[in-house]
Amino acid sequence: MERVVVLKEFEPYKKPTISEKIVATIRIDTETLDEIDKIATKIDISRNELINQCIKYALDNLKTKEKLSIKEND
Repeated sequence: MERVVVLKEFEPYKKPTISEKIVATIRIDTETLDEIDKIATKIDISRNELINQCIKYALDNLKTKEKLSIKEND
């Protein structure tokens, strides 16, 4: 039987910066960055904050996370 996974809807939001951050460099397609910039501008948050929220959402909803038995503090 095929298992159906329903993800909660991702909705970026403006929030205060509380946690410590480190600098990391990534390479990203121009089209993807353009889309990120448009969304961030529309909802009045920084590109960095939107990317962080997207990454957090992806990690929280990663299908293989369950298979790998990754826990919150691992």
